[in-house]
Amino acid sequence: MGLRARDIMTTDVKTVRPDEDVSDVLTRLARASFNGFPVVDDEEHVVGIVTQGDLVDLFQPSDRTLWIPIGFPPFISAIDYAFDVSWNELDVGIDLARNASKPISSVMTDDVVTVTPDDDLDRLLALLADDERDINRLPVIEDERLVGIIAREDLLRTLRDERELAS
Repeated sequence: MGLRARDIMTTDVKTVRPDEDVSDVLTRLARASFNGFPVVDDEEHVVGIVTQGDLVDLFQPSDRTLWIPIGFPPFISAIDYAFDVSWNELDVGIDLARNASKPISSVMTDDVVTVTPDDDLDRLLALLADDERDINRLPVIEDERLVGIIAREDLLRTLRDERELAS
């Protein structure tokens, strides 16, 4: 029969609620040994997923890029240099203060790819190796509720262990 999602998934899933503040989730994520949370409602239905990438997008360095023409007057063949001036402590503090009280639902991804406990290894591999979506974790759903999660590392570890058993 082969391995199924239920054989690989972690059942102790750390989650966040859609109305939690960005600052609270950012703090929890900074202390976690993983880089994303499923977002669930009161009935444990997955309504989104939030990752480090979603939170980093709140800090928009491109808005504060300084373009300086370098050359000699009249700048006929000037070279433009871009300096990113966005990541000093003041700017990060301003971005954090501006976004801290936003609900996590405003930055989460709501188009979540999920699997069921009975999905096989081939389906899990196809989803986690999909270049277009670049998915790092798959919430496992049974009866419309979150029952587990499979991270890319979990799948790699399982494949390694299976290979060692076969040799």
